[in-house]
Amino acid sequence: MLPRLAVLLLLSFSAGYCQSQTNLGADKPQVIVVVGAPGEEEYRSNFESWAGLWSQAAAKGGATSVVIGTGPTNGASDLDQLKQTLAAAPREASSELWLVLIGHGTFDGKAAKFNLRGPDFNADDLAAMLKPFKRPLAVIDCSSASSPFLTKLSAAGRVVIVATRSGFEQNYARFGQFISAAIADPEADLDKDGQVSLLEAFLMASRRVAEYYKSETRLMTEHALIDDNGDGMGTPPDWFRGLRAIKRARDGAALDGLRARQFVLVRSAQEQQLAPAIRARRDELELAVGKLRDHKETLGEEEYYRQLEPVLVELAKISTQGAGK
Repeated sequence: MLPRLAVLLLLSFSAGYCQSQTNLGADKPQVIVVVGAPGEEEYRSNFESWAGLWSQAAAKGGATSVVIGTGPTNGASDLDQLKQTLAAAPREASSELWLVLIGHGTFDGKAAKFNLRGPDFNADDLAAMLKPFKRPLAVIDCSSASSPFLTKLSAAGRVVIVATRSGFEQNYARFGQFISAAIADPEADLDKDGQVSLLEAFLMASRRVAEYYKSETRLMTEHALIDDNGDGMGTPPDWFRGLRAIKRARDGAALDGLRARQFVLVRSAQEQQLAPAIRARRDELELAVGKLRDHKETLGEEEYYRQLEPVLVELAKISTQGAGK
């Protein structure tokens, strides 16, 4: 069985997942950046600069983008603009929806809020706004006191990143600066596949945050978390070795990081040839392989390969179909 599996894997990687350019463009990823109330001019400049990096990455990656919170305030409130933007976005699609929150957050011991010009919103409010979405969704909350948003927003198929591990980490968070820069930075491409995944950006940003506090000889007041297995717990960056988490998730859930590796805003030339629907099915199969790998010891070798073979067979079929063979 093993030689056969090896051949199938070789086919899947050598043939690629090519797709005609005529199928592209109908299902484009979307990036929504929300810039919160800055409070001080220094923060305004920082936040707008970070938002600009996301806009540049979106344009480079062929995604549509909108920035809320930097324009005039004499019309609809920023909260209303966010609601309207989300209401206009497709609920179901193969491509990703990225929601980036840049600004300040607060926590009163019970509820966390993201501070806007005008009415704020809390984690429950945002969870309700996002509930209708069945498409791949990433929420990157770069604000202080953002940890409670992870618990409320965690769901299957989502990637949720927060800048803090507790609502009580309420000092100005610098994580937003570093992840905004990392999302399209070739230096953050840890596996050298020609593109930067959201997991890679998270790990690089977390490393640069730690380096900042060390260089300034200051105590770290922010500790980012990532959740993409839907258990609402989150994983800190130091639980990863390379791109794999090394500690088990609660209740046998899949380890965090598998889904976040599939979220890429600026894709490589090879990935750009894929139709979103083809990529989505490939991602499902790759997740299945990852989950099987996580449970290999409990399954036993024979059962592991019995379950693995049909997944690899379909991966190989998708590869050859996409290549037009």
